[in-house]
Amino acid sequence: MALLPIITLPNPLLRKMSVRVERVDDALRRLADDMLETMYEAPGVGLAAVQVGIPRRLIVIDASGKDEERRPLVLINPEILELGPDMRLHEEGCLSIPDVRVEIERPGSLRVRYLDREGKLKELRAEGLLATAIQHEIDHLNGRLIIDFLSRLKRDIIVRKFKKQARTGSDPQGLTA
Repeated sequence: MALLPIITLPNPLLRKMSVRVERVDDALRRLADDMLETMYEAPGVGLAAVQVGIPRRLIVIDASGKDEERRPLVLINPEILELGPDMRLHEEGCLSIPDVRVEIERPGSLRVRYLDREGKLKELRAEGLLATAIQHEIDHLNGRLIIDFLSRLKRDIIVRKFKKQARTGSDPQGLTA
């Protein structure tokens, strides 16, 4: 397995729609394993393939707690079938927008259909942090970021800071949403 570089704002690839995975093979499974290793090292709860520069509909997630056994999930071509009626407010961060946290209200549960790492069609009901993480990562596949939930003014300030940081190579520490 290998650690992959995570692309960050303002990389335009983060705004691209990811394409469907046509074949589940050893190369895709290796990519999923590398993404999981990268996510755990970062550390994060989820990672979309586009965040490592590969705009394909593949996400990895592990919503287990710090002292719990790892429960990695690989979702290929995930599709939300149903969103629950109850909303959940959660502060979300993003590995592609370091040091920015945004309070986002999303449905607290969902049902998702996807292919697993063997290419088998599966459905999963999720709630709480897992449901939030699935929605967050599917947003990435559709070119949507957590800053899109902010007012235009706040979003523009964050984008300007990251563009400046990309130009100067400075550290975006201390950034607040």
